[in-house]
Amino acid sequence: MTSIEKIIDVQDVSVWFGDFNAVDHLNFHVDVGERVAILGRTGAGKSTLLNLLIGNLDPTSGTVRVAGKDPLRERDELQGIVAMAYQSPRLLPWRTAKANVEAGLEILGVDKQERSQRALHWLRKVHLDNAADRYPNQLSGGMRQRTSLARAFAIDPKLIFLDESFSALDEVTAKSLRADFVELCESTSVSSVIVTHSIEEAFQIADRVLVFGRPARILGEFDAAEERERYRGRLSDLRDHIHQLMVAAEQADQDGSRHAS
Repeated sequence: MTSIEKIIDVQDVSVWFGDFNAVDHLNFHVDVGERVAILGRTGAGKSTLLNLLIGNLDPTSGTVRVAGKDPLRERDELQGIVAMAYQSPRLLPWRTAKANVEAGLEILGVDKQERSQRALHWLRKVHLDNAADRYPNQLSGGMRQRTSLARAFAIDPKLIFLDESFSALDEVTAKSLRADFVELCESTSVSSVIVTHSIEEAFQIADRVLVFGRPARILGEFDAAEERERYRGRLSDLRDHIHQLMVAAEQADQDGSRHAS
């Protein structure tokens, strides 16, 4: 596989904060057009990995490449290529939904008429065309997150990061948004990394699921479509299987630490 086929390429990355090992010799990639979920419990290094990928942190060792660029040292070159949706939608309260969607386009220097057209187009895509002139305090939690997704897609990125983006929503709303997100990704061929602690979310959204242990390392890798088929109608069994994998790895770490001491 050539590097141009990889939108993300992480090679032998470790991160240390003093004597605390947050990421341990991590290797993984994301293909162009692929959706990969990073699944792990609290403390599994998911946020540290995300900070590496968006250029907020330098690895202690190893290399991180996003669209062939070093995300820390070549951050400016990734403008317009990478977008992000957070757990909190982070909308500007003084701007309407439409104006919030236009925000990233303004930064990229897109002219006013095109900004308006693209914002309305993406609001329609997320089923918010009737709410374009509402302010964030007039929108429900789900509507605010839809606005955040529209803002991310509006810049026509190659890669979108989701950081626990649906975890604050009720399950009915979250499930609808997950389905819409998958449809938007497939219609645009955008790549995505979904950071989540929800087993259901990981396997509903992703093509491939990476289960992380502590410190951040891959305990297991799953083809999401295969697992959905295998556990069809028995999502609780899949959830139990992944949970047991995490617990077993944590127990092995504890045993190893005791033996080392």
